Amino acid sequence: MNKALRSPAVFLLFTLPALILFVMFFIYPIFSSLYYSFTSWNGVSTHVKWIGLDNYSKALEQKRFWVSVKNNGWFIVFSIFIQVPLIVLFSLLISHVKKLKGLYKTTVFLPSIMSTAVIGILWGFIYEPDIGLLNQILGTFGIKPVYWLSDERYAMLSILITNAWQWTGFYIVMVLAAILSIPGELEEAAAIDGASAFQRATQIVLPLIRPIISVVIMLSIAGAMKAADIVLVMTKGGPAGSTEVMATYMIKYAITNFKYGYGNTIAVLIFIFTVVVTVLYQLLVARRNERIEY
Repeated sequence: MNKALRSPAVFLLFTLPALILFVMFFIYPIFSSLYYSFTSWNGVSTHVKWIGLDNYSKALEQKRFWVSVKNNGWFIVFSIFIQVPLIVLFSLLISHVKKLKGLYKTTVFLPSIMSTAVIGILWGFIYEPDIGLLNQILGTFGIKPVYWLSDERYAMLSILITNAWQWTGFYIVMVLAAILSIPGELEEAAAIDGASAFQRATQIVLPLIRPIISVVIMLSIAGAMKAADIVLVMTKGGPAGSTEVMATYMIKYAITNFKYGYGNTIAVLIFIFTVVVTVLYQLLVARRNERIEY
């Protein structure tokens, strides 16, 4: 039996199904998108016209494309500088809960398993100008109704808050698992030495969970670059394209306007931008976070 398992033919037989699926659903789509990005094609006809770099030139000259790039940047900035600190804070608080800790973990994780459409509609009611909960609360302080999703000044912020609410619980569970895996003796020894709860959190817990925080940031960046569903549900990229992101920009051209070649160009640019951002993060930040051994 052991001799058979060492055979290259047996090894290939076991890996071939996964390899075929990987090629069909990952490698082939990438090269297919790359090819069609150099063409003018409506996605339906058999006539595919090769136009070289024209689609890329058009994209880089489009003001609306750069607006979508900027909005993806806002997703990244909001995730790293607002969402991640809140994730760490809530994880630290929940880790010190003595009773019903499982209930708290389930509660914060619940939005992550809900449909984005449901969350978009739910928050759409919260942001509703006349009867929405948020404006009702602001009204008690004498603040006039705010048009959260139809005003260019607030629409993007509203989407960022909704998106953060949906995914914060997922990351809290990850960080919380890392915190709970830290041996209790470390904090107990620090407490005996007179360290306060704040000192234990900042000087013991945070350095030890730095690798998982790095993973959370990487996942947040990847999620920010492919964000689309929450924008489509809540604003469809409006008002006046102010909440357009690269993925919704691609969908509108590839599917709505039947410019499949140009849509694939945007897909390739999303891939390139994502690789560049993640590589820069790995080089500048992530590689400094060494694996922690207890």
